[in-house]
Amino acid sequence: MTRLIGLSGSLRRASLNTALLRAAAGMMPEGSTLEVHTLHGIPLYDGDLEAAEGIPAAVTVLKEVIAGSQGLLLVTPEYNNAMPGVFKNAIDWLSRPGADIPRVFGGKPVAVIGASPGGFGTILAQHAWLPVLRTLGTASWFGGHLMVSRAGSAFDPEGVLTDPKVQAQLRAFLEDFVAFSSGRG
Repeated sequence: MTRLIGLSGSLRRASLNTALLRAAAGMMPEGSTLEVHTLHGIPLYDGDLEAAEGIPAAVTVLKEVIAGSQGLLLVTPEYNNAMPGVFKNAIDWLSRPGADIPRVFGGKPVAVIGASPGGFGTILAQHAWLPVLRTLGTASWFGGHLMVSRAGSAFDPEGVLTDPKVQAQLRAFLEDFVAFSSGRG
C-alpha cells in the first residue's frame, strides 16, 4: 500500500487548491491512499519560540506523518508569482531541527501541483518550490505537470472538481506519481 500525504498551501475554507487536494484523494489508484492534511495550527516560525517551547505539537504530528509516508504532494496556490508565505512557513517549521531533515524529507518523493483563477495556473509557484525541495534533499518528481488555470470554472460551487479534462489529467498524474513513489520506498 502506497501512502501519500497531501498538503494544501491555503488556509481558506473555499480554497481551490484544497478542493484540488480533496479531488486527488478521491482519485487515488488502487492500492494507494492520499491523506489530506492542513497547515492550521502551525504558528509563524520564530526561533525564540522554538528555543523556549520547542517544536509546536501541530508541527511534530505533521512531521511524523510525512516521515512515515512514501511521498508528499504539495498543492500550491500562487501568490505574487511565488509560493504562499504560510506554506513556506510550514515547511520551514517541518525542517526544524535541521537534524530531522533527512528523516522527514531526505529522498522523499515530492510532487507539486496547483490551481489558480488566472490563466497561467501555478507555474511560477511550482518553480519557486524547486530550490526549497532540492535543499531539503527530496526526490522531486518531474514526470508530470498539473497546473489548473481558470480553476474557478473547473469546480462547482461546493468545491467538487467537475471538469472532465482536469479530472483525467489529475488521475494520470496521480497514477504516475504513485508508481514513482512506490518504486522508491
